[in-house]
Amino acid sequence: MLILLPPSEGKTAPHRGAPLDLAGLSSPVLTDARERVLGALVALSSGNPTEAVTVLGLGSSQLDLLERNALLRDAPTARADRVYTGVLYDALDAATLSPAAKRRAGARVAVVSSLFGMVRLGDRIPAYRLSGDVTLPGLGPVAGVWREALGPAVTEALGRGLLVDLRSTMYVAFWRPDRDLAARTATVRVLHESDGKRKVVSHFNKATKGRIVRALLEDGRDPRTPAALAEVLRDLGWAVEVGEPTAKGTQLDVVVSQL
Repeated sequence: MLILLPPSEGKTAPHRGAPLDLAGLSSPVLTDARERVLGALVALSSGNPTEAVTVLGLGSSQLDLLERNALLRDAPTARADRVYTGVLYDALDAATLSPAAKRRAGARVAVVSSLFGMVRLGDRIPAYRLSGDVTLPGLGPVAGVWREALGPAVTEALGRGLLVDLRSTMYVAFWRPDRDLAARTATVRVLHESDGKRKVVSHFNKATKGRIVRALLEDGRDPRTPAALAEVLRDLGWAVEVGEPTAKGTQLDVVVSQL
């Protein structure tokens, strides 16, 4: 099983740690693309600040993020599960997983990243600011770079297992499974039900996804089909509805009524 997570917009900047080593990250097939995106981001952030904040979608009070980006090559790094923060990662709380669950997390969880394409929770990365919808000067849309590069990396990491796709819409655009993977791709959507109505609510969505990943890692089972994953999630206490298989995979709706 390979669980794909979105990154967090906010990140915790490490205060100490070795500088970034692209060659030391998992999925070395992505190294060339990582270098191109990193180079374009550093160049932009080191140049005209007015242009950089506009391109990156920053406010005038966020110039410190430009400086952080400009110094990425020498910035201290930490494990990705300590750099990414926010509702989903707080709910996952990787630091408090059991030893067995931590080992599973290292093997089964990956984060789709605008800067690095895909990283494992144990990869050492710096804090950065780069959203998935940015177009970098001299490079083009970040999503386009990863659309060309991510396929082999994800396929290699997945092996013969089930792909559990928890990415947000922005990061789904980086790479979509092909028809050959559809039968073993489960896309998980979280719906909040209130007064008989259902809708996607960001906070419920992120927190529930974090809890789902944590529960799957602690449980330890390794379902191989979307239907088998749905059964595991039901055993773990969630209400799950399974959609019809499509050329893009099978959608699982996890319905929650309270956080």
